[in-house]
Amino acid sequence: MNTMTLWHISGWEFAALAFAALLVGFSKTAVSGANTVSLAVFAAILPARASTGILLPVLIVGDVLAVVTYRRHTHWPTLWRLFPAVAVGVVAGTLYLMWADDGTVRISIGAILLLMAAVTLWRRRRAGAEGEPEAVTSRAGRTRAHAYGVLGGFTTMVANAGGPVMAMYLLSAGFRKLGFLGTSAVFFLIVNVSKVPFSAALGLIDGRSLLLDAALAVFVVPGAVIGRWAVKRINQRLFEQLVIAATIVGGLQLLLR
Repeated sequence: MNTMTLWHISGWEFAALAFAALLVGFSKTAVSGANTVSLAVFAAILPARASTGILLPVLIVGDVLAVVTYRRHTHWPTLWRLFPAVAVGVVAGTLYLMWADDGTVRISIGAILLLMAAVTLWRRRRAGAEGEPEAVTSRAGRTRAHAYGVLGGFTTMVANAGGPVMAMYLLSAGFRKLGFLGTSAVFFLIVNVSKVPFSAALGLIDGRSLLLDAALAVFVVPGAVIGRWAVKRINQRLFEQLVIAATIVGGLQLLLR
């Protein structure tokens, strides 16, 4: 990527990127999946492929703040179950980025997000009719974890859009609000940090992009504070509805942009 273009961002464009960074902080501590809007803003202002590398360090700052806030609620058995499948997805996503153009990536991720939202809504309706969903330790639960893990690793590598996939998995597994936030916070901190060498090797992160990240990281903090305040005032049902709605909006943005 030609990072010299980063020095030609207008004031309005920087303001939009700053708002997107604030939304990253909010999504990490309140409504996971809302940062798909941030993804769309970054991709609209910056070259689409380059935007994924520039957004990644901003996401990591949000992940650190979320881990500090919710680390006591992390469910480690779920994470250990997911990580091997996620690693497969990250490698697949890296290979995909080597040949796929921006339009192909955008359409693929948008379709996956909408599919995940539809599956989750269907599963929740069926669970309401038949009782509790199967336990994550059952064979069906493990199969679901592997499938979501591969999709999550793939989508987070190619477009930093793994949040909605992870959100759909945690909701389908029956996680409550704080357990959801704590588990996803640790998950994405580990996954996003592991993506840095891949992104650097692809030329999506360099010194100039990190300077822009340093300026934008300041705005992640107030977003995280607002999110922590808001999540205490959101009940479980509304929380789940907001997560699913954010996923659907993010998928439509990618498909229609």
